[in-house]
Amino acid sequence: MNFQWLAWDQLPWIKANANQWRYALRNALAMCMALSIAYGLELDEPYWAMTSAAVISFPTVGGAISKSLGRIVGSLLGATAALLIAGHTLNEPWLFTFAIAGWLAFCTWIANHYQNNVAYAFSLAGYTAAIIAFSSVDITDVSDLWTITQARVCEVISGILCAGFMMMVLPSTSDGDALMNSLKQMHARLLDHAILLLQQNDADNVRTAHENVISQILTMNLLRIQAFWSHYRYRRQNNVLNYVLHQQLRLTSVLSSLRRMLLNWPDAPAALYAAMQQLTEELATPHCNKYRLAQILRTITPAADGDYRQRAFCQRLRYFCWMYLNVSRWIRLLEHADADTRFQPPRVASLARESDSAEAGWSALRTFSVIVLGCAFWINTQWSSGASALTLTAIACVLYSSAPSPSGSVSLLLKTLLWLFVFSFVMKFGFMVQINQLWQFLLLLFPLLITLQLFKLQQKQRAGMWGQFIVFMGSFIAVTNPPSWDYADFFNDNIAKVCGVLLAWLAFQILRPSSDARRSRRHIRALRVAFLDQLRRRPRLSEDRFESQIYHHISQLSNSRDEQARVWLLRWGVVLLNCSHIVWQLRDWQPSSPSLGQIREGSLHNLQQIISSRGVRHGSLDNTLDELATTIDKLLTEENSEANTLAGILWRLRCSLAQLKQAVPD
Repeated sequence: MNFQWLAWDQLPWIKANANQWRYALRNALAMCMALSIAYGLELDEPYWAMTSAAVISFPTVGGAISKSLGRIVGSLLGATAALLIAGHTLNEPWLFTFAIAGWLAFCTWIANHYQNNVAYAFSLAGYTAAIIAFSSVDITDVSDLWTITQARVCEVISGILCAGFMMMVLPSTSDGDALMNSLKQMHARLLDHAILLLQQNDADNVRTAHENVISQILTMNLLRIQAFWSHYRYRRQNNVLNYVLHQQLRLTSVLSSLRRMLLNWPDAPAALYAAMQQLTEELATPHCNKYRLAQILRTITPAADGDYRQRAFCQRLRYFCWMYLNVSRWIRLLEHADADTRFQPPRVASLARESDSAEAGWSALRTFSVIVLGCAFWINTQWSSGASALTLTAIACVLYSSAPSPSGSVSLLLKTLLWLFVFSFVMKFGFMVQINQLWQFLLLLFPLLITLQLFKLQQKQRAGMWGQFIVFMGSFIAVTNPPSWDYADFFNDNIAKVCGVLLAWLAFQILRPSSDARRSRRHIRALRVAFLDQLRRRPRLSEDRFESQIYHHISQLSNSRDEQARVWLLRWGVVLLNCSHIVWQLRDWQPSSPSLGQIREGSLHNLQQIISSRGVRHGSLDNTLDELATTIDKLLTEENSEANTLAGILWRLRCSLAQLKQAVPD
């Protein structure tokens, strides 16, 4: 047995650095303060205030503010729903059952359509209503419902205010500094990514690296939201941050396009690779400028009547260099801007956040079914602890339905609650029963909370378990006012909570979420539908909006273990994105010759024949690839710079479409 963790230097209090101590102290003090205030206000279940303070224990100011706002709005909305549902249906158990199940299903459906504070607010609205409504089923005076609702809302707000106060007393690291450091690191990583993609030999880790880069750029959007809430300066520059993120995604798109051209150009000149190495080295220097880059590009850019492939590649390479410099400039301006400076970058929409409506509907059906089943059992058996069981069932179903791995999350919660059951019994009847003052209990609780918070920070693999342990510890210890020491009630309530999570686990096993393969097919279908919209004369989505939507869909399976599902989603996304850029370039390109204009229109028309919402029409794809090759040969016979340019664009289109030959036919 390994006892190395008992060594002095391995103890959590000794290993912790200053930031970890600040985080642990802040959250432990906030939870103790929330419990004391709720106890002082003589609220009947003050442990909910401690739970509320634990839930919003975010490491950054912006995250805590945004999460607090979502929690307040969600709690008020859930409390209102509980008043309406319980106030009108408590005398009719089955009407109450379908009403509360419908509300929880609605909140689950809305929460699955978003991935920000709206999702969090509706999750809170769902299980706050469950907490209030299920605990009110035995009341005989309707005025008691208002008292219970007031108490729950006061407990939630007390926890939020205490957490916010401690965030001001012991502030964390700046959201703005974290965002700026991440932007600069991401920008430098894009250059490393360019070196990886533009190398002469085929690398095995290209796809994984491409997925990671996309995921990190989209993750920075969360840092942007946190900085928005915590810094006035970044709130004023939100348009710049949004523009920079869009441009970094575009840089990723351009790199994938350049790599696709290289893969379809095996006899590319060696001078091209040497020049690309010089360009990446120059871009890495802090004082890089367009003049020096143009000198390097001039050495490999052919004349107007030169190799059409090299011309097309060099034009795209120059576009990448200019865009990289532009993003570098905006990051520098943003870093050195004061609070009064305002910039006006090109206007772009926020990064796309598309939802999977089919999965959201399935999750809502699961929540509705399991709540109705649980309430039916409760009604028929008159189980005294049914409220505790159904409350935990509602929390698990609503909260984890949008998790990447809901079954795993519920399994982890079930294991955590079993440990909590044992811990809370020892805590309550071994120590708390001997205490008759709140301050004495706080002397025991405070070091315990600090230790648990340090465990959560230091044990990365078990961080989820320790986080759940801290959040649900209050409801298991059940610090009530006045305190209760009834063995039967303690065992019944805690067993009911475990059974409630077990019921949710069974629901996730029977009404399973869609497999990654099925989700991949739905995302691919959504991408194809959006691309067909891009082929219209007046598309609904702009080029930037379509690009961010593609990358959002790709990121949805970034953590999937189904490699085939990830590969095909990424492949479809990259192909359609490259084709979309070419479509927009063809639209903007206005030739002087009517015959070249007809060739351009014919190429756009052929794209509509290749791809449908169901897949690829391989017959049309083969014909289009042959037609593109014939058209390129024909254009090369014309001694015309415009014909040469169009040949290069069509060659890029052919390189992108060739990858679809492996796709499943329509």
